[in-house]
Amino acid sequence: MNAKRSIYNIFFGMLSQIISIALGIMIPRLVLVNLGSESNGLLSSINQAMVYLNLLEAGIGTVTLQALYKPVAERNTQDINCILSATNKYYKKVGTWYFIAVIILAVLFPVIVNSELSYLTIFCVVFLSGMSQVINFFFQGKFRILMQVEGKNYILTNLGTVINVFSSIGKIILLLQGFDIVALQVMYFVFNVLQMLYIKNYIRKNYKWIDLSVTPNYEAISQRNSVMIHQISGLIFENTDVLIITIVCGLKTVSVYSMYVMLFGMIGTIISTINSGVSFAMGQAYNTNKKRFNVLYDVFETYNMSLTFSLYCVANIFILPFLKLYTRGVSDINYVDKILPYLFIATYLLSNGRSAAQRVIEYAGHFKLTQDRSIIESIINIVVSLICVNKFGIYGVLCGTIAALLYRTNDMILYAAKKLLKRSPFKTYIKWGTNAMIFAVFMRAFSIVYAKIAIENYWELLFQAVLVCILVIPTFFIVGSIIDKDSFRFCASFFKEHINDIERKCGREKE
Repeated sequence: MNAKRSIYNIFFGMLSQIISIALGIMIPRLVLVNLGSESNGLLSSINQAMVYLNLLEAGIGTVTLQALYKPVAERNTQDINCILSATNKYYKKVGTWYFIAVIILAVLFPVIVNSELSYLTIFCVVFLSGMSQVINFFFQGKFRILMQVEGKNYILTNLGTVINVFSSIGKIILLLQGFDIVALQVMYFVFNVLQMLYIKNYIRKNYKWIDLSVTPNYEAISQRNSVMIHQISGLIFENTDVLIITIVCGLKTVSVYSMYVMLFGMIGTIISTINSGVSFAMGQAYNTNKKRFNVLYDVFETYNMSLTFSLYCVANIFILPFLKLYTRGVSDINYVDKILPYLFIATYLLSNGRSAAQRVIEYAGHFKLTQDRSIIESIINIVVSLICVNKFGIYGVLCGTIAALLYRTNDMILYAAKKLLKRSPFKTYIKWGTNAMIFAVFMRAFSIVYAKIAIENYWELLFQAVLVCILVIPTFFIVGSIIDKDSFRFCASFFKEHINDIERKCGREKE
């Protein structure tokens, strides 16, 4: 069952990302052309500000996720209900405070940000952006967590895809008809309400055993304060860049930053979707079968690195040709920069490449034991960014992020290996070094090739990207399999077993 749901999660997750990428590329282009870089930068700044408000969630979602793995694996509905009851009570309190915070932010944000947009426009955009999360806290957050633990991400993904398609079509129509940024946010809010109604109806039909009136098990989510510290440092780390750039460099530079984040972030979302598809199985295995978990951990680490390095390698090759086409006609600021892609790529490789170590720390519930390390990461990021931003601008801010990631990624690898897995981290460093070498070779080779080739349209760019993918992606996976032969044998055995199951089922149907 877990294998089947993992496949569903990955398949529908990838389908969703393909659709989301297509729409996600189209809409920012329309915003830039029709509303300007300032409106695009405003949306990015507000999104980052909203992320900070999520601190009010206080780690409840993460700790609930970890607490549910064991009872879900054991089908213990009583314990599940007790945990969900506690989460529900906390989320209602959080929802109330979040609503108040949104109102305050909506009042103050137009005063803080130096913008040509009107006070009322910025107020409405902030308010509508925040209300979607208020809905999540009050009505659907706890149920989404349960579905994730059960491996039903594919249901949430399919719903998100449908909502994304229709809301994006609506936004495109509004932009082409000359509507402003407030109308876009109204559209976004309406579709979030529809999503909430669907989830409530799905839970009512398929989880009739859920009873939130039982005695809450607050002990099961007692580590929420430690998780909150991780989230605070994580949010500071992830969003310091935009805030510093907004204050020091202005909204147009934020638009440049957000453009690279959008494009590289799409790759990160694809990787995250695939990882999430198997995460629930790993979480359940950690709590029920440590021997199997160790095998799954190695498989995840090896092929997550191969996927991460290969996709970002392709992205780095084509990011500048794409931006030249994408920002054609936009003259209020230059979006094409030869240095920025490498700085962004460094942050994404370091961040995504440590996923295996980060997950085992979460499965083990070592939130309190590692909170000081997370705080140090944020401090490094802020200090280095503030020192460098005045002299190097956006480059300096990214250098702060890279410095923090170098510390924390290495720390996570060492902690996971020595404290939790009880083994040497040498194997992990070998994987890192090998993938980095392949990445460097490909980047050097293709930088020479594409220095002589001018890409004039999107179809030509797509064709070239497909050719490069055919070469680059298999190379990383083949080398990864050579380095970690045990993981390759496990995957080969896994797929062979499931292919045989399919053949047996087909044979029985013919009979």
